[in-house]
Amino acid sequence: MHVYYYDEKFKYQGEDVISDHEKMPKNATDVRPKKGLYLPEYDADKREWFESASKEYIESLQPKPQPADVTMLKKQVAMLTHQVAQLQRGGTS
Repeated sequence: MHVYYYDEKFKYQGEDVISDHEKMPKNATDVRPKKGLYLPEYDADKREWFESASKEYIESLQPKPQPADVTMLKKQVAMLTHQVAQLQRGGTS
C-alpha cells in the first residue's frame, strides 16, 4: 500500500510503500496528493491535499523568457501588425 507522509504542519514529506499488514504510520495517509500541487498540505478532517504555496511562490518557479525569445516575439508581433494593417486597407503589398 502507498502511504504519503506529512510533517507536524501537515506539509508533504514524501511517500513509501508498506505492507498491507502494517499499521498506518501516525504522520501518514493513504490519500494520494492531487497532481500539479507545488507545496501539498494535508487536511486530515477532509482527508484531502490542497495547495499551500502562494501565487508569488508558484510564479517564481516558472521559467523566465530568454531575451532571444522576447526579440523573436517582438518581430512576430510587428510582422502580424503589418499584415493586419494591410488586410484592413484591402491590399497585399
